[in-house]
Amino acid sequence: MEAAEIGGALLFALAAAAALFSAVSTGAVDFSHPLAVGGRVDFQETISWFIGIFDGSSSSSSAAGGVSLAEVYELWVRVRGRVIAPALQVAVWACMVMSVMLVVEALYNCVVSLGVKAVGWRPEWRFKWEPLAGDDEEKGGAHYPMVLVQIPMYNELEVYKLSIGAACELQWPKDRIIVQVLDDSTDPFIKNLVELECESWAVKGLNIKYATRSSRKGFKAGALKKGMECDYAKQCEYVAIFDADFQPEPDFLLRTVPFFVHNPEVALVQARWSFEFCSE
Repeated sequence: MEAAEIGGALLFALAAAAALFSAVSTGAVDFSHPLAVGGRVDFQETISWFIGIFDGSSSSSSAAGGVSLAEVYELWVRVRGRVIAPALQVAVWACMVMSVMLVVEALYNCVVSLGVKAVGWRPEWRFKWEPLAGDDEEKGGAHYPMVLVQIPMYNELEVYKLSIGAACELQWPKDRIIVQVLDDSTDPFIKNLVELECESWAVKGLNIKYATRSSRKGFKAGALKKGMECDYAKQCEYVAIFDADFQPEPDFLLRTVPFFVHNPEVALVQARWSFEFCSE
């Protein structure tokens, strides 16, 4: 476990302990009575009284042996005061503990973020990173690993061109990259447009594959899994996944793949997200 994670866990534990201590010190929680909150709950007495109302043994029952509205209301008041109210009180304290934990987490993340910006920390400080040496990527090069770019789609009429275009314009040897468009669209019109877009890039020399399936089992995650079963996908060493509205920068692979190549222990690289329309 990283030092940052340990620090966060300790802060959470301290916050929970402080909230629990406050609850005990104010008498809201009384551990001397396992099922009691504030020492006011007697479940056995309440249940016995409830049974007595209906079998005629309760002193509060009417002389005729029936149950009056006043007795029902009295039962409700007892249950509310002895069962419901204490349960809600415990729930309130639990919510307070979780609220404190959320506040502490937010403060912790804020401090860590400010610290990272202050010292100018970058991933390259911890992991080895250097550009892949060799021929120009436009001319191709066997030293570049095979990369599969997956784009799952579902009726993405507004963004399908942007995402496919961005993936096809990634700077990487054309013979070392495969763009796989996994289309689960249910609208035949949109599906036809996506397929035509893939064909237009294929004409330009891009190795792009258009794939569909008969069912949407697993939704987009299921589509990604199904795409990995293709024979050409098994030839790729690395997989880059972009949602249908993602537009990666052209140098995305040049900046991320070296982390895998030079650090065998690295299994996943998560890049920073930015938004084109931040005000919306």
